[in-house]
Amino acid sequence: MAKQSNAAISGANQDTEKIWSRDFLLIFLANFFIFLGFQMTLPTIPLFVEHLGGNDQLIGFVVGIFTFSALLIRPYAGRALETKGRGSIYMTGLVIFVLSVGSYGFALGITFLFAMRIVQGIGWGYSTTASGTIATDLIPPKRRGEGMGYFGLSGNLALAFGPSLGLALTEAISFKQLFLFCALLGFTALLLASRIHYKKVEKTEREVTAEKWDFYEKTAVQPSLLLFFITVTFGGITSFLPLYTTQKGIGGIQWYFLIFALALMLARSFAGRLYDKKGHRAVFIPGTLLILIAMVLLSWLPSSLVMFIAAGLYGIGFGSVQPALQAWSVQNAPMNRKGMANATFFSFFDLGVGIGAMAFGQIGHWLGYGSIYIASAISVFFSILLYVYLLWFNKH
Repeated sequence: MAKQSNAAISGANQDTEKIWSRDFLLIFLANFFIFLGFQMTLPTIPLFVEHLGGNDQLIGFVVGIFTFSALLIRPYAGRALETKGRGSIYMTGLVIFVLSVGSYGFALGITFLFAMRIVQGIGWGYSTTASGTIATDLIPPKRRGEGMGYFGLSGNLALAFGPSLGLALTEAISFKQLFLFCALLGFTALLLASRIHYKKVEKTEREVTAEKWDFYEKTAVQPSLLLFFITVTFGGITSFLPLYTTQKGIGGIQWYFLIFALALMLARSFAGRLYDKKGHRAVFIPGTLLILIAMVLLSWLPSSLVMFIAAGLYGIGFGSVQPALQAWSVQNAPMNRKGMANATFFSFFDLGVGIGAMAFGQIGHWLGYGSIYIASAISVFFSILLYVYLLWFNKH
């Protein structure tokens, strides 16, 4: 009897510790499709701005404004997740994303595109803050680092195919057809999201406001700040690397994104478990050093081979650091603040990408594209110095 009882308890523990539940699979797939639609626009929006008559500076602003609107909406999204429910916020964000991306196909000028990028940022802020929180709800706490690594694979798979597919389609179909296809992918995510069983909200807006009214979760600030100086590099790559390689006469930009994504997935297959066992110290410094080397190689960029090596290093580095920092961001937050912790994390992510795109638009215009990646390397190096300081500060 005792053996049977122990076996039953062991089986129950395995069920409670299981990551790949029905709902986790649905949020994984929904996240894949929304990210696929999003990733297809990353390298093609700069080309579309150029098609509409814009220069490097305008490209930076069109790319960057999207992230700033997402940044501004995330604190409200984080609070709404705790009061209005995960599902309503997630579905609202997906609907806004579908309508805004579809509207790009009807843009006749940069002003309209600029306005719709603001709207898309709102949808993106809602949907990604919600999806990360929903995934956090579904993952067993003791396996959070591993689970967030698996969840991140949905975005990585989209990254593996999205940019390359988007660039390939620009040579075969019109921009209008491309953006309508991206909207269709978002609609697929919406259908999948409608089948998820969401965590029930137990607190009202009044109850949450009585506890605390703010725009961030303080336990998530340190890892989110580190993330900021790393995602600055993302703005420089997604916005200007296709133009940089064209200027240098280097082919294979589609392969860059594929290699980057495959390396990212490889890193996520072990980095989450490493974080769960040994913490962020085992992941952060090695990962950021790889990103730093990748930025130096891109600033040099003599050939396609060097670009591919940089893609692999950047993918392994970013794939190791990002899920570790996200798990760090939510692990110390109170249960009723997990949504706000995710909002804080992604707000700093957006801020880094947005500032990077806008600043690098100016740097690229005045100093050349190679200078963008020198500035990126400096930003990553600063994140390492800040991390060492935070370790010392937390000890004292």
